[in-house]
Formats: sequence, structure tokens, C-alpha cells
Amino acid sequence: MHLTEHICQLLYRYECVVVPNFGGFLTHTIGAQIDEKEGVFHPPSKRVTFNKQLKTNDGLLANYMAEIQGISYEKALKIIDKEVGNWRSTLKKERLVLRNIGTLEINRDQKIVFSPLNRTNYLMSSFGLDILSSSKVQRKEAPAPRLSVPASPTKHPVRSLLKYTAAAAVLMLGSFVWKSLEKNQLEAMQVIAQEKISKKIQEATFVIANPLPEISLNLVKKPALKYHLIAGSFAQKSNAERKIAQLQKKGFDAKVVNTNSWGMRQVAFKSFESREEAVKVLREIRKTQAKEAWLLIK
Repeated sequence: MHLTEHICQLLYRYECVVVPNFGGFLTHTIGAQIDEKEGVFHPPSKRVTFNKQLKTNDGLLANYMAEIQGISYEKALKIIDKEVGNWRSTLKKERLVLRNIGTLEINRDQKIVFSPLNRTNYLMSSFGLDILSSSKVQRKEAPAPRLSVPASPTKHPVRSLLKYTAAAAVLMLGSFVWKSLEKNQLEAMQVIAQEKISKKIQEATFVIANPLPEISLNLVKKPALKYHLIAGSFAQKSNAERKIAQLQKKGFDAKVVNTNSWGMRQVAFKSFESREEAVKVLREIRKTQAKEAWLLIK
């Protein structure tokens, strides 16, 4: 796996990823935005920036590479150092493009300038959520009421007053209706966006090793098995039971571990107490059993 891919994976979980002896990539969360004029909904996101002053190794990137690639921490540092050397050589001649992160180049003042690509949304709660467009409500101006002025000011005064009152009510009602339509449209866009976020997160897999040791508190006698290797999701109970039987014949401790918000029964190969052990077995299952297997933390 290329160094930039490791950085991308870490940007989903951390606000700062330091590349030793090169610089740090930072993320800043931006809230959802609605362009009423264009009828476009922009989901919450993370904006990536670069700070060349952050060069001190904090161990995050090297630890992650060592875990993912199954190599020593020292070897991971050597790989990073070699790649940084290549990056510096490229910058001396041309613009450096870091895939899914941004571009770096040296300006006339010999300073490094970073331009984010903004193609990837690193905010996990918005993973997979694209920009939504909605047909714009076309506002039509209500025609001005035609008011008839009585020939004589003393002729039918009550009827004339009612006409003026009715015309004013029509104008106020029309304005209220159009504003309500626009408000309902924006609220509907937000609901659709939230549903997409929930669905994508439920289906997505993030197998990112935590370089910091987990704290374990023995408060209960029976260990909590919260890391599940999912083999598939099934709407029909019979299909879920059939999958469980197939996996049990292969020696797996298979069972239904969760039912998501769409009523899909999620069948796991096996469940674990330790994240490290779950990730290790997941790699093996993807190689020998099912490439689409993924990790559910619940």
C-alpha cells in the first residue's frame, strides 16, 4: 500500500497526520451547507490543510503502517523516510500530486503551497454522501388584484371594504404558501442526506488499527464480544439461518449479531473481544473465504 493511502485512511479518524521530516496534514470540520439559489445540499465535511512546521515524528503514521503491512516499526520509518526523499526531489522539479489529498508546489518565494483536491470527504459521519441536488421551486408572483372603485363613495361602502380585505388576504396567503414550500423542500433534502449517511456508515468498513493501546476494565465476568466479522446481511430469516448453517459446517461460530435499521439480519463468521485479533482473522477470511467480509463494531 502506498504511503498516501495510509495517510488517507488515518485522516478519517484523526485531525492531524504527521509525515516525519516533511510536514503535517490537518483536517477542519465544516458544517452542512445549503445553496438555496442552486437547490444544492453540501454535506458536512473535513477540509484538509498542510503545515510544514509539523515535522516531529509522533509515531502515528509509522505505527499504523507497521500494523497494516505486518512489518517492524523501524522498517516502517525507513519506508517513510525513503518516500519523503522522493517527494522532496519531485518538488524541486515540478508539482507534487498526492492522490486524494492535494497538490504541493514551491512558489516564487521558495515556500511550499498546498492545494486540497476536495474529492474525498474525510468526515466519517458523512462517508459516501454525495452532493444532493433538488429541483428548485419556481416562485411565481401572484397577479395584482383588480380593485374596482365605486363610482360614488357612498355607494355600497361595506361591499367595497370586503373586496379590499379579501385581496389583502390572498396576497398574504400566497406568500405564506410559497415560503412553506421552500422550507419543506430544504427539510426534505436534509432528511434524505441523513438517511444516506446512516446507510453508508452501516455498510462501510473501516479497518484502521489504533496505535494507542486500548484500556480494558474488568467490570464484568463475561468478556464483551463487540468486534464482529460480517459474512452477509439478509432480509429473510430463512436465508440468514441457511448462511449460519453453511458457516458452522466450516467450523465458524456463526450467528446473527445485529439487525440494522432496515431490518437486515447481519450474520457474523465469528465475534471477538479484541480488535487486534478481529482484524487479524478478518485479513485471513478475506484471503480464503470472502473478499467482501467486513468488521462491525457494536
